[in-house]
Amino acid sequence: MLEGQSCLISRMLPSSCEQESKWLYMTYQLLEITNNKRPPSVELGEQHEDVKSKRTKSLNPRDPSLIEETEPPVGESDCQGHGGSGQPAVDESDCPQDPSLIGEMEPPVDESDRQGHGGGGQPPVDESNHPQDPSLIEEMEPPVDESDHQGDGGGGGQPPVDESDQGHGGGTQPPVDESDHQGHGGGGHSDSNSLISAIGRDNSINCLLHCSRSDYGALASLNRSFRSLIRSGELYKLRRLNEITEHWVYFSCSVLEWVAYDPYRERWITLPRMPHNDCFIYADKESLAVGTELLVFGREITSHIVLRYSILTNSWSPGVEMNSPRCLFGSASFGEKAIVAGGTDARGTILNSAELYNSETQKWETLPSMNKPRKMCSGVFMDNKFYVIGGMASNTELLTCGEEYDLEKGTWRVIPNMSSGLNGVAGAPPLVAVVNNELYAADYGEKEVRKYDKENNSWVTLGRLPERPDSMNGWGLAFRACGERLIVIGGARAMGGGTIELNSWMPEEGLPEWNLIASRHLGSFVYNCAVMGC
Repeated sequence: MLEGQSCLISRMLPSSCEQESKWLYMTYQLLEITNNKRPPSVELGEQHEDVKSKRTKSLNPRDPSLIEETEPPVGESDCQGHGGSGQPAVDESDCPQDPSLIGEMEPPVDESDRQGHGGGGQPPVDESNHPQDPSLIEEMEPPVDESDHQGDGGGGGQPPVDESDQGHGGGTQPPVDESDHQGHGGGGHSDSNSLISAIGRDNSINCLLHCSRSDYGALASLNRSFRSLIRSGELYKLRRLNEITEHWVYFSCSVLEWVAYDPYRERWITLPRMPHNDCFIYADKESLAVGTELLVFGREITSHIVLRYSILTNSWSPGVEMNSPRCLFGSASFGEKAIVAGGTDARGTILNSAELYNSETQKWETLPSMNKPRKMCSGVFMDNKFYVIGGMASNTELLTCGEEYDLEKGTWRVIPNMSSGLNGVAGAPPLVAVVNNELYAADYGEKEVRKYDKENNSWVTLGRLPERPDSMNGWGLAFRACGERLIVIGGARAMGGGTIELNSWMPEEGLPEWNLIASRHLGSFVYNCAVMGC
């Protein structure tokens, strides 16, 4: 499950268990803010405060709720402009749970933002409706209106649809007015860096690090500071440094459509549709997840193209081309970096070159070339080294050797017979994956799972693959590592469509016993698949 995951306490104060760490309590408080949209410190203290502040008269005389010159104590007046006697609790289902929704929450602040999107968006915010106490500005937002969920009519990409949130309109966040962070009439400013002012920025970030990726969408809806922090990617960098990782599976069963599956929350997410390109649709494609990006490589008529999906902005954009563009290559990622090797160029020449990609700088670095050119190969990271396995030296010559790249020395070493029996001339590239620095392979011909014996350079059969997922010589079947587990993604052949199944097995539990963890009517053929860990 989630590495370093917090166990949230169900009581307000951890008095019955003195050994619980301080950040557990703070994380609970953080999620309470997400649910109530008000800081607990305000709720606890509002009974003893008698702070009164002047309210500027409304410029709209038709609004009777804004005519009073004075306000009652905080806690009674926070929501008087909203037709209630207190701040209404916000249902979590109204907030997006998918971190990839974050990018759509806050369009640029512009006068046009206040006109509604597509004819029926959020009306302009009357500044007089906002609290005068600058200490509360960071923690409060106006209630979510149903019109917030109508979409942006022509804006920056359709947000991914969380199937568990259907019925709530998609969960997009209304535009945020600059008045969210400014005092009205008093000229005061809140500390936008504090996030949760009661515990400070550092403790706030520590709490966020231990929250699930699925919670980031809801947390980002609190205010501008939370959105900015999550959308900047800073949290994912800190999670990586603290070895906190969640792995989601991204795959495509239709050429321009991608879905993601969160095995921790058992939730499906639909990504925005890829930009249409006739040549790209029919060309060979490769996919690679690195950092917070999903890269899809394809071809146009005479050149290669790269499309990049970011979970921070929830949108597709042109990616950075390699120094030597290619397809049909082997690849693997580790954190924010990835290596690609081999493949073919636009003229069909089989390559032995390799490159390293850094998703934070979005730059490619040319690496030393392999000993043998190869295409239709596979790549993995194991024991801090990169391995290229199998492939074709020509359209008829099958390679059974592998190559190992030492990142520290910058050298390649050939490993004879490393991929013997894993693929055929007409078959898919070897289906391989690494869990806990152990290499596993799916023999699609015999429908068996094998494990690589490093000392003897041989493969040992462990058991069977799941029975229902089918393939055509390995094509249409995905075999991936997802954290501590191996996942097989595929479907049975069916006329007029089919159902994709995700089967999981954790090698540390013993011999293969596959469990069906999810299924969905998407088809029966997986075109591309990648696992993103962040």
